[in-house]
Amino acid sequence: MDYPSIVLAKAVEEISGLPGIGRKSALRLALHLIRQPKNYPLALAQSIEKLVTEVQYCKECHNFSDSDCCGICSNVHRSPHLLCVVEDVRDVMAIENTGKYTGKYLVLGGRISPIEGIGPSQLNIRALENKLKEDTVKEVIFALSATMEGDTTAYYLYKKMKTFSSVKFSSIARGISVGDELEYADEISLGRSILNRQPYEEKT
Repeated sequence: MDYPSIVLAKAVEEISGLPGIGRKSALRLALHLIRQPKNYPLALAQSIEKLVTEVQYCKECHNFSDSDCCGICSNVHRSPHLLCVVEDVRDVMAIENTGKYTGKYLVLGGRISPIEGIGPSQLNIRALENKLKEDTVKEVIFALSATMEGDTTAYYLYKKMKTFSSVKFSSIARGISVGDELEYADEISLGRSILNRQPYEEKT
């Protein structure tokens, strides 16, 4: 496609690099931005710049944060004895939206998936181990996707961490349909899954 402006062509190229955005959608978005009052696209550009320069990972749980320690980890009203292990930051947001969980989190940053080339060394497993070594956590809740990869990850973590005899391991109840990603679960089902969590049992 020929563009009347090199600047427009470059904008379309960059926008089309976003997930789920093709070149036609990118052109439509670029033209929409051009037609807006200048303060709107400039504010958007500033927000994107801050997104990549100021948002960081929490040193405690690896959630997104504006400072070294996120609001959940620094909240004295959150129980330090409960630790919910999730795959992704989006899962933290999904669980928080239920209002049913009062503990803290550990974000793995993914799940074990040989097909995708993701192994244990690429996840924040050592951070989980270090948390358990502090001897504060009394229960670890596996809140991972109801998929083969999620189950594999939970099994690996349990095998690796079960030597911590003072820690109880549990997993969210399967109110989440098999094959579902946690972030897409409705809040009521997810909230019930947290409240009705079951002791994690090693599959034989």
